[in-house]
Amino acid sequence: MYKPSDEPHDATKTPTPAARPEGRLGVLIPGMGAVATTFIGGVLAIRRGLGKPIGALSQMGILPMDHALSEGDRLIRDVVPLARLDDLVFGGWDIFDDDMYAAAVDAGVLAQPTLDGIRSELKAIRPMPAVFDRRYVNRLDGRHTKSGRTKLDLADQVRRDIQAFKDANGLARMVMIWCGSTESYSQPGPVHQSVSSFEAGLKADDPGIAPSMIYAYAAIQEGLPFVNGAPNLTDEIPALQAMAQQHEVPLSGKDFKTGQTMIKTVLAPAFKTRLLGVAGWFSTNILGNRDGEVLDDPQALKAKEISKLSALEHILQPELYPDLYGDLHHSVKINYYPPRGDNKEGWDNIDIFGWLGYPMQVKINFLCRDSILAAPLVLDVALFMDLAARSGWHGPQDWLSFYYKSPVTPEGVTVEHDLFQQRERLNARLNQAAQTTVRDTEMYANHKKRRLSK
Repeated sequence: MYKPSDEPHDATKTPTPAARPEGRLGVLIPGMGAVATTFIGGVLAIRRGLGKPIGALSQMGILPMDHALSEGDRLIRDVVPLARLDDLVFGGWDIFDDDMYAAAVDAGVLAQPTLDGIRSELKAIRPMPAVFDRRYVNRLDGRHTKSGRTKLDLADQVRRDIQAFKDANGLARMVMIWCGSTESYSQPGPVHQSVSSFEAGLKADDPGIAPSMIYAYAAIQEGLPFVNGAPNLTDEIPALQAMAQQHEVPLSGKDFKTGQTMIKTVLAPAFKTRLLGVAGWFSTNILGNRDGEVLDDPQALKAKEISKLSALEHILQPELYPDLYGDLHHSVKINYYPPRGDNKEGWDNIDIFGWLGYPMQVKINFLCRDSILAAPLVLDVALFMDLAARSGWHGPQDWLSFYYKSPVTPEGVTVEHDLFQQRERLNARLNQAAQTTVRDTEMYANHKKRRLSK
């Protein structure tokens, strides 16, 4: 069975108990569009009893418990010390100044009766001006944006926003989750290699530093766990990883695994387990929301396509099974189609072969709702990253690979793409957290019993 990596704890030793989630938890989101408003509106609706948190492991998931801890499996939220939904406070940044009610109406994801029930709460949430540069997202034109002499100046402005938001809302802790648009494809360069080179690049307005990196830098400097929900080059660069270790901040990402790639990480392990060959896998998507508009740019599309292409090779291991997967043709296409809105449609044609090489086909037409699938993932990673911070787990959190197309892992830790193996990693880490909670609770109960018996 998988055991959590030694980053930062050795799972064979007694784990350090997580600090209890006392006080309010701020969830700060750069990019408050369809995914963010669906997440925030969904949590507000759940608080009011207008729906259930379907898809959120943190709320509805069962944890297979170690026998030493429990006689049976338990709800994750009952045995792992997670923040409560009632303690979440929402804020963030966007290039448009619409309040969250107007933004949610514009996104067209949540139904009007749901929005009517939470209208006043959504209208009270307004985004702060965003860090934005059209060189990285050239299909959008932001007006609600920050200006500064240098990128370091912009990062300092974000840091002041974080501090002001914490003070204004009386928050005990915060996390930051990038839900902004996909930035243009880029590769690591000299500016990304060390903390000193990165900070020099901020001062010099280095073009290799994208807005998402500025947010990640600001979050790490302020001690906030940072999540990259898009395929941007962000928190996997050495500079930010080293900085996260210095400041003892958790990182995770990248690119939320919601629809088509989730299906791939289910089917590919099944084919490999049954030793069925795969000759080709053709995937195409149509999407009409703001994300689809951004991906209509070839450089943004390249970042997304590379993220979506990565899973199959890792799962199928063609170097070990050359007769089955050595000549696999894998293609991914994404098409902007405005009439579809947020209701993405993914088509997959899979050419497989079996006994004596006889060919077969699998066809999938997945008509899904992009933000409806993403919202529970945002909730889970917000709560689990807060848990990581309170547990002293810093740097890349490979146990959260379950949530991403291109998981960021610590140096020396193998990337895992198989959805079921990823869930085992997640369960192992949550069991570790549950173990500390059970021990802490038992110690308190035994202490109280002894005190009352005196």
